Amino acid sequence: MVALTMSSPLQCPSKLLFPLPHPYCNSVLPYPTPRLLYPRRQTVRIICAKRRGKQRYPSEKKKLKLKQKEVVSSVSNKFEGIWRLSKLAVSVQNDPGKDFLEVHNGLLQEIAKVLEFPVASMLPAEAFSVVRKSFDARKILKEAKFVYTVDMDVRKLLSLEPRTWDFISRLEPKVGLIEHMPHERSSHDLTSIVRDFKDSNDDTLAREHRHNIDSSVSLKCSPARKPKIAVVGSGPSGLFASLVLAEFGADVTLIERGQTVERRGRDIGALVVRRILESESNFCFGEGGAGTWSDGKLVTRIGRNSGSVLAIMNTLVHFGAPKNILVDGKPHLGTDRLVPLLRNFRQHLQSLGVTIKFGTRVDDLLIQNGHVMGVEVSDSTNKLQLDCKRLGFDAVILAVGHSARDIYQMLLSHNLDLVPKDFAVGFRVEHPQELINSIQYSGLANEVCRGRGKVPVADYKVVQYVSNEDEHSPFKLESTSRSCYSFCMCPGGQVVLTSTSPSEICINGMSFSRRSSRWANAALVVTVSTKDFDALNFHGPLAGVKFQREFERRAALMGGGNFVVPVQTVPDFMENKVSVTSMPPSSYRLGVKAASLHELFPMYMTDAIRYSISMFDKELPGFISKEALLHGVETRTSSPIQIPRHSDTYESMSLRGLYPVGEGAGYAGGIVSAAVDGVYTGFAVAKNFDLFHGDIESVLGKAQGAGFVKNSRWKDKILHVNPSYNRALQTVLLFTKREYRRMPFSFSQSVRGCCAF
Repeated sequence: MVALTMSSPLQCPSKLLFPLPHPYCNSVLPYPTPRLLYPRRQTVRIICAKRRGKQRYPSEKKKLKLKQKEVVSSVSNKFEGIWRLSKLAVSVQNDPGKDFLEVHNGLLQEIAKVLEFPVASMLPAEAFSVVRKSFDARKILKEAKFVYTVDMDVRKLLSLEPRTWDFISRLEPKVGLIEHMPHERSSHDLTSIVRDFKDSNDDTLAREHRHNIDSSVSLKCSPARKPKIAVVGSGPSGLFASLVLAEFGADVTLIERGQTVERRGRDIGALVVRRILESESNFCFGEGGAGTWSDGKLVTRIGRNSGSVLAIMNTLVHFGAPKNILVDGKPHLGTDRLVPLLRNFRQHLQSLGVTIKFGTRVDDLLIQNGHVMGVEVSDSTNKLQLDCKRLGFDAVILAVGHSARDIYQMLLSHNLDLVPKDFAVGFRVEHPQELINSIQYSGLANEVCRGRGKVPVADYKVVQYVSNEDEHSPFKLESTSRSCYSFCMCPGGQVVLTSTSPSEICINGMSFSRRSSRWANAALVVTVSTKDFDALNFHGPLAGVKFQREFERRAALMGGGNFVVPVQTVPDFMENKVSVTSMPPSSYRLGVKAASLHELFPMYMTDAIRYSISMFDKELPGFISKEALLHGVETRTSSPIQIPRHSDTYESMSLRGLYPVGEGAGYAGGIVSAAVDGVYTGFAVAKNFDLFHGDIESVLGKAQGAGFVKNSRWKDKILHVNPSYNRALQTVLLFTKREYRRMPFSFSQSVRGCCAF
């Protein structure tokens, strides 16, 4: 049992635990327009999804005991290898601060408690290394703490302090707290990993050749001609797929419709200062993809300690990222660090022989007998498209972002399967950063110092599941249940324009590495599905794209044109009114205009957002503030479609030789997951062209995909293509359906503090 201030229908049945009247309840309509009533903060006790101690079910206790026995029995020699000590909590007063990532006295004291060593100052700091450092400021704690994961080198510790022998001999592993590793887990950047693969493959082929030299067994040799691979898009997935293939020796051509980061920066400057939008070089298009001018978040839900994620992190460090991203609980880069990193990445690809074509747009695919034979490209700076060229390739990796809507249309013209998928739309809410610091840290707020203090700039992550089964739900007349949640929170950041057309308004958030801005912004979005598209008479595979465009155009009309963004204070949004004279300042630099954002979306979506905001204010008292400003509109949280592909070869199910990859293809949701998808695709393509012999999962682990789309037609097609997937796929689809109905599963619990585990 823990005490939280937010109740969720998923975690806490409303009829049993919080029969609280909704502040906007009415006998006729779920949301009339009364004066705003701020719900009193009440603390309710709920059972967490992750139960501890006496709250565990008997079956869970049994499994935990069995796992504990396995862990204890697996330790053969306590005095060899590495001991990993987790959840070492150091108070803020005893810690040098967020930027210090070495072992210090306060941390040694916590290590001494685990080892039961009497004098912490006698422990040699050289024997320990920090693996992870997070900041936990949840309100359920007595005080905020830094939480560490530390590796202890036993041999080094004994050589420096022999008196620790008795204490190590009594050390027992504990699940989730103390773990013994016979060997240190080493991770390398992708360049080193690929070269190790090549060396091992060469040795294996040489041994097989010597073994079979007298048996007349023919060996499969590398092709004399390098396979020509086109990679379309230079976002994370495209860059990392190019890196893997180039290291394996393929002839790679990287095609990017936008410009280099240097020229792209000038184009974005022209947009911000002179309102000149370059349709092919902006916040969405260009080297590095849409994530370049963003917060540069490296947080991922596909497994922080997985081999593939560690390889991505080490590769980023290799190209210039600070080493603290390997340790930070919530690593991020910021635009100022991404720009030089991408420049180094580009130069390395060119040194490997990769041909990079910037300012080149792919207009069509060259297809013959159901196989991609190349691409048709043109100069993206020439709107007349009079200089079309046909380039032949053996395979095409499609690594475009979710804003490349013309690519979707082109694929549809070739009758490729595009499956509509659910995504989320909403607003971007902005608060003064000092307010968020105060809400999250209370007395520690003065330790932030605009990103230069002891504690990190405060952020938040909130989620509310709105079900028609909840007695306080606004969906009394609607059968759909929805999730509202914060997305892409940018502490110390600013709101930026991510439109790709002058007639549309779409926004996002960004921040620099120090996160020193006066504002904090985050998307507040609600899930939408094909039912919502149908309600607006949008049908077909691109119904989600039409849905996005509809509200982007409505936002542009509300703003009055010239890239002015419509805004509304949160209290006004809750009360369905517009206050023109009392608008708080905004970080958006192209101008804002007071507008009725409560009329932008259909009423059921507005109701869901409004209801969730009232719940968020219970969890974050002060979230509903006169200084809180909603900006419209955020629609591109993820791709509205998914391009079906084979799970083993990564090849399109509709077109041979085409490899859809990354966020635009519906298989990723951020910088790291897109990069990982690009890596696995690169290995798969290399294997298909006999450049790589081996099993990528043995080194980087099993690929973590974006899951299956809930679409029966696609499911039937997959089962028809490969009947052996039948039982496993049905299980996955059933699991996905169940978990979707409890949407907060992907966000764990709503976190009331800047913590990351």
